[in-house]
Amino acid sequence: GASGAIGRQLLPLLDAVGHETIALVHRTPVEVENGHVVTADALDRDALTTAVSEFEPEVVVNLLTAIPHSPNPRKFDREFAKTNLLRREGTANLVVATGGVRMISESVAFAYAPHRGLIADETKPLWEHGPKPFRPAVQALEELERITAETGGLTLRFGSLVGPGTGFAADGMVVTAVRGGKLPIVGDGSGTFSFVHTHDAATAIVAALERPDVRGALNIVDDEPVAVRDWLPALARLIGAPKPRRIPQWLARLVVGSWGTAFLNGMVGATNARARTELDWRPRYGRVQEAWTADLGAVMAPSVAV
Repeated sequence: GASGAIGRQLLPLLDAVGHETIALVHRTPVEVENGHVVTADALDRDALTTAVSEFEPEVVVNLLTAIPHSPNPRKFDREFAKTNLLRREGTANLVVATGGVRMISESVAFAYAPHRGLIADETKPLWEHGPKPFRPAVQALEELERITAETGGLTLRFGSLVGPGTGFAADGMVVTAVRGGKLPIVGDGSGTFSFVHTHDAATAIVAALERPDVRGALNIVDDEPVAVRDWLPALARLIGAPKPRRIPQWLARLVVGSWGTAFLNGMVGATNARARTELDWRPRYGRVQEAWTADLGAVMAPSVAV
């Protein structure tokens, strides 16, 4: 996953702290100052093994995904099918190709089952019985985390990503939809998002590389989870977009399906308390509007609070 949104932030950090990196890509080229670039399909076990085994890596950072640039929430199960396959079979192939060395894997902090309050305990269950299109994704995440644990590794559950190459970039799907007045507040807008900038996600990986004793799963999120009814109008004001309209949940299901409705009105936020303690990690952007201001090149009015 070296060419992905987190991978591109991670590579220069690994160079800066002196790691020798084997950057695995499928098609998109990347640059590595201290290491090698290897092209292989993670779903082709034999080709993958041939490509990486000669380097004898000491640890694997698993950022394998194949998420479309502009996914359609009504087709979530189809559009995330390859990512689900990469998380299951691609991860298993990485274990075989690298001899089962310790793995640090990318998961998500927004797959928890509905819960009152914020998720501070990473042992809370994932949303196995959530919207039907989302269930294969949760099953794939559980398999990814199981395999990672078997290597003595660590799963980092990242919040909703902001930064270059994400939906919240200037040309990203979310910002484009907000700018066009096409992203509404669903129901009471109580779905709570924990965000994380891609640079902060990368620094968490660097911290995890230095702490082989830390295992299990950790939430990698910013400091202040925020409800859709708060962050969506704030983002609209920041980019000069129309005020988001409100629609009832029944209408949202017709427009964006069960998963899209749950995403906007059913997400539960998470905290980074354990990552702070166990990895000694701190996000550069503690609040999402700080990241948006830095990335989108605008200044949010002092009266706006998220």
